[in-house]
Amino acid sequence: AGMRFFLQYVGCFFAFFSAGFLITSTWTDCWMVNADDSLEVSTKCRGLWWECVTNVFDGIQTCDEYDSIYAEHPVKLVLTRAMMITADILAGFGFLFLVLGLDCVKFLPDEPLIKLRICLVSGVMLLLAGLPGITGSVWYAVDVYVERSSLVFHNVFLGIQYKFGWSCWLGMAGSLGCFLSGSLLTCCMYLFRETSSGRFHPAYSLRKGYSSAATIVTNMHLPSSQTATAKMYAVDTRV
Repeated sequence: AGMRFFLQYVGCFFAFFSAGFLITSTWTDCWMVNADDSLEVSTKCRGLWWECVTNVFDGIQTCDEYDSIYAEHPVKLVLTRAMMITADILAGFGFLFLVLGLDCVKFLPDEPLIKLRICLVSGVMLLLAGLPGITGSVWYAVDVYVERSSLVFHNVFLGIQYKFGWSCWLGMAGSLGCFLSGSLLTCCMYLFRETSSGRFHPAYSLRKGYSSAATIVTNMHLPSSQTATAKMYAVDTRV
């Protein structure tokens, strides 16, 4: 039981930071950053929702939001938005369910089976959250790398070239954390299912033990001068 609790808390730790990483990655502006910063006097970052330029001398930052979500955008941007938002929602609900399923939280204290299933559902949701998260962030990073490599291969210089930035890395880290947390929770529920099953019926097990002990004690202290009817009753009880 102690190991099961430990795995639950470790899973909760990873789920908390993974959900935070995914949400931060989705709503920050550095999915792409200029790669030729040695020649620039400013740092240019592009996110999923806006683009920001920061002066390297005074630190002043200017951001321009993209057009409305109903406007035409590149397929890369639209799909990455959709996948990251899906990952945020799944990871957020997975973490909340996990908190409710922890044994230290006084939620349904008399229903350990339900709490166990809540943890299992949380683990499945975190695994599902990691899938769109890692797909969106890796696909975005690969697309940026391919675009930059193709420009270099064809000797095309547009004045600025980009590489994937820390927001993209944060999305990858959050997705991997969701996979790890979900795996811990699902494996935890599977490996310790028998221990938990025994814990769900302690009263029944206790009564069964008392009944067996009482039968043994009764059989051991039967008088030797008992009647045939008593002997037959004792045999039936022992059986």
